[in-house]
Amino acid sequence: MNNNVEDNPLDLVGEEVESNKLDIVFEDDFIMAVNKPNEMLSTPGRHQEYSVYTIIKERYPSATGPLLVHRLDMSTSGVLLIAKDKDSHQILQEQFINRTVEKRYTALLEGLFDNREEKGVIDLPLALDYLNRPMQKVDYNEGKAAQTFYEVVETDLDKNRTRVHFYPKTGRTHQLRVHAAHEQGLNIPIVGDDIYGQRDERLHLHADFIEFLHPVTNKTMTFS
Repeated sequence: MNNNVEDNPLDLVGEEVESNKLDIVFEDDFIMAVNKPNEMLSTPGRHQEYSVYTIIKERYPSATGPLLVHRLDMSTSGVLLIAKDKDSHQILQEQFINRTVEKRYTALLEGLFDNREEKGVIDLPLALDYLNRPMQKVDYNEGKAAQTFYEVVETDLDKNRTRVHFYPKTGRTHQLRVHAAHEQGLNIPIVGDDIYGQRDERLHLHADFIEFLHPVTNKTMTFS
């Protein structure tokens, strides 16, 4: 089954992306797929209760389990999966753990590739930088494995920017942001990354594709 996520906000030029809107891309008795706007939390934070979780919990107060199958950073927009019961959640979680879920992100980078390979893999272990929370750092001793495949989609010579697709094989905090910005990665930060690059109107990172098996029907589900 193929369902379309709303227009990629990274393609919207001169238009404001709504930050308080939660679009439902797909829904049945067992799962939901929503399009999370940027600057909305996936789950409640210490200082902010409003999140995808609280919206869904309010809509379905009798739903069981953790609801959210995975998370997106607050600044990242895109498709997010929700399970309405514990069994469905467990089955989907196992797919993420076994890395059988296919995911793709589109990002706009603040620079050009020059002599770098336009397709490849970034393999840099990540750990929390305790002295600079919430920053993550490359750490070959204590870091957890983090691997990202990438490919160049478009180069804008006039604006000195590059559009890429990221295919993360692991799901570490800030993985794509660090792998883009770090000198051992692409060494080009994502546009609008106020932690690893420079502030802009938003972080230009969007989760625009996901494919997995439905927890009940076992059919292939694709949102793009």
